[in-house]
Amino acid sequence: MSLLQSQFHTLALLPNNATHGVPALSLRRGINFARSASSLRFRRYARDLRRQNQCRCYAAAFSPHTLQCVSAVSSAVLMVTKGTVIQKSFLVPLFVLQAPPTVISWVKGRYGTWTAFLALLIRLFYLIPGELELPFLTMLLVISAPYEAINLRGSQTGVIISLAVAVYLAFQHFSKLGSLQRAFDQASFIATSAIICIVSVNCLLLL
Repeated sequence: MSLLQSQFHTLALLPNNATHGVPALSLRRGINFARSASSLRFRRYARDLRRQNQCRCYAAAFSPHTLQCVSAVSSAVLMVTKGTVIQKSFLVPLFVLQAPPTVISWVKGRYGTWTAFLALLIRLFYLIPGELELPFLTMLLVISAPYEAINLRGSQTGVIISLAVAVYLAFQHFSKLGSLQRAFDQASFIATSAIICIVSVNCLLLL
């Protein structure tokens, strides 16, 4: 566009007798050339902008915070779902190591402490269902965890520990079901998908 404007500006500055000698065909070619050059620059700019937006979308999709959220949700689903024979107590430290910082801050804060206190008070007089006992133990573990244990979160050591636990749970799940067909049956599909998500997320965090 700037080239086109400069072309018209140059023609406007020329005296009248200078433009009479220029053929109309050459003027038309100059204008067409300016338009094509401006259009080419615009297409290149749009293409570069599209690539930058795609890279930003991919980076946001695979950011550590997003991967931690996926792992935490998958661990929570495995705590309450059926269709798997894994040792679910391993999900408690796995959730603590992989949960987003906002979740850990909420649990260690005032509201999380009161929630754990009321749950413990109810547990003294009533029987808590097995599906809710693991989330309750998870909150107690987060509240009582020392600084050294919480400091493992986000570190390479914590990711290696989480990956080892995830691989062990996947081995338990698939070996005890016996076959891949049974692992993807209607009764075990949710648990299988959650385990695959946990293993994949920890592999990506390790990269």
